[in-house]
Amino acid sequence: MKELTKLQLAYVQITSNFWKRYRDLIAQDAVPFQWDMINDKGKMDITNAAAAGGAADRSGAIANLKIAAGRMNGHHFGYPFQDTDVYKWLETVAYVLKYHPDDKLKTEADWTVDLIADAQDDDGYLSTYFQIEAPERKFKRLQQSHELYSMGHYIEAGVAYHKATGNKTALHVAEKMAACINSHFGSEAGKIHGYDGHPEIELALAQLYETTQNADYLKLAKYFVTERGRDLDFFDRQNEADGLDNDFFPELRTIGERYYFADKPITEQEDAHGHAVRVLYFCTGLAHVARVEKDQKLLDAANRLWNDIVKKQMYVTGNVGQTVTGEAFTYDYDLPNDTDYSETCASVSMAFFTKQLLANDFQGKFGDVIEKEIFNGALSGMALDGKHYFYANPLEADPTASELNPGKKHIATRRSSWFACACCPANITRLIASLDQYLYEVRDNTILSHQFIANDAKFNNGIEIKQSGNFPWDGHISYQITNPSERELTFGIRIPAWSLDHYSVEVDGSKVNTTLNNDILYLTIENGNTDISLNLNMQPHLVHANTRVSVDALKVAVQRGPIVYCVEGVDNEEPLWLYVLDQKPSFTYDYQPKLLDGVEILTTDDVFRLKIDSEEDSLYTFDQPRGADKSSLTFIPYYAWANRYEKQMTVWLNQRTF
Repeated sequence: MKELTKLQLAYVQITSNFWKRYRDLIAQDAVPFQWDMINDKGKMDITNAAAAGGAADRSGAIANLKIAAGRMNGHHFGYPFQDTDVYKWLETVAYVLKYHPDDKLKTEADWTVDLIADAQDDDGYLSTYFQIEAPERKFKRLQQSHELYSMGHYIEAGVAYHKATGNKTALHVAEKMAACINSHFGSEAGKIHGYDGHPEIELALAQLYETTQNADYLKLAKYFVTERGRDLDFFDRQNEADGLDNDFFPELRTIGERYYFADKPITEQEDAHGHAVRVLYFCTGLAHVARVEKDQKLLDAANRLWNDIVKKQMYVTGNVGQTVTGEAFTYDYDLPNDTDYSETCASVSMAFFTKQLLANDFQGKFGDVIEKEIFNGALSGMALDGKHYFYANPLEADPTASELNPGKKHIATRRSSWFACACCPANITRLIASLDQYLYEVRDNTILSHQFIANDAKFNNGIEIKQSGNFPWDGHISYQITNPSERELTFGIRIPAWSLDHYSVEVDGSKVNTTLNNDILYLTIENGNTDISLNLNMQPHLVHANTRVSVDALKVAVQRGPIVYCVEGVDNEEPLWLYVLDQKPSFTYDYQPKLLDGVEILTTDDVFRLKIDSEEDSLYTFDQPRGADKSSLTFIPYYAWANRYEKQMTVWLNQRTF
């Protein structure tokens, strides 16, 4: 029998009705649909060509690889990072095959791995734009080239596919890439002392190290983490040597080092700034390297940045990255709702970052943010059909404003099937397909259950955990734990921030002391079978923003359990800004299985609706009191908005507070 100090998670099967629907949807609909899109066989259903992500008449991603592999003739199509659409699809497939075996899908994925291997240069280099169009410019314009970014995404996919299927070619391609990068980058003389403009390689190399235990990969990952921001002239020198007129993205040459999160070394960074996904991919690698290396300075930096984001720059839904200009963070407490960018990829990468921090330090706040992302911010990026996606995820939207206000044209009020920059579709699917990796963290003799997603889990020493419940609609969670070992096990349960005011726990029918450590309840599990019953507070909450957030002053959001709600014009008379919630509104909740593939709606009659002026009335009036009528409101989960008609939507509502 293995020692409990080497306790490891061996297998997880998600049984949650809520998430099983999504994971089956990805396996049966989203993955085949994305396969057609990257093979230029799908329909480009673009609802707003001016919206975030842009429009294109095809993908070209597989075709680019075929050209690089010598299987067809032609020119590269799309962005320099177009390859990554294939890689994230492949990574999604790796996770899908573990819970939804499919011979046809595996054949397509194996074929794709072989194509990628054929496209790869003998020295391990692979970025089809440069191989096809500009081989002389390899690694010459890293500020904009996305070469390491693209190869990092393949390394992630190769590791995942190898783990899922045992495909040796998939891992071999990843290791050849890492060897190529290692031969070109590092502190040694003759190597490039620099980094990619778009971080990603850092987290990929850390994953490759954990799979292979090759210390070279960890060393290289740490090099990229610590080198960033040390040489403020690196990008400029490369651009000048490559020719200032040879930009891939001209506007990004002079945008400044802050945009690239490269304005100072990581240990000196105090806040998140610049392109949101760049920051969060970097921070994921930072936290991973810091955890494995036990580097306290790097851990401090990771926690400092996470706290800045969560406490000062995160929307109530978990969305991050406030502005369309540069898809970037702006500044503390700047959280506009109707121009909010909140790229789907940013929410996904925020989950990646937070998972690494939780693996290092068992704190409930990390589980809270993962929960916030998967049930709200990230999930809203995919339509209920699995075939349409949001690039930007606002907290307030109006179809008229998106059509006629140039400052809001990036906001779509219906999801599109694909984008010119199609980074988001396979990013959200790979997160949901890998959700089994987000339920437990294991350290020494302790198992932490931090997400309430029904599942059957097995551990390498015979321990089994069966979690059941109808979360997120019901707050009753049951655990059945089988511990065949003679040694005791410590079992941790996160108590969510939204339920800290009221919860109860019973073990084998008896109530237990619910003293928490960092919002986690720890229980001792002895030999045999143990039944745990957890009851969470599912009463709707009114959420208030910090008063430093100007746009949400005198407004509230509504949340029940982990779900943030919104109101849509489909269910409520527009304009939505006329509604004013009472000081202490009461809500009724009702699960409607046929609405939006099954959602729990909230309704309240404790609301007033301002009388709307006529078009003949003056634009401004003096000393005229406003009339209001009693009204009602219907709320739906934020993740489900824009799945019916194009109407107004808002998360934040006015409230009578005095």
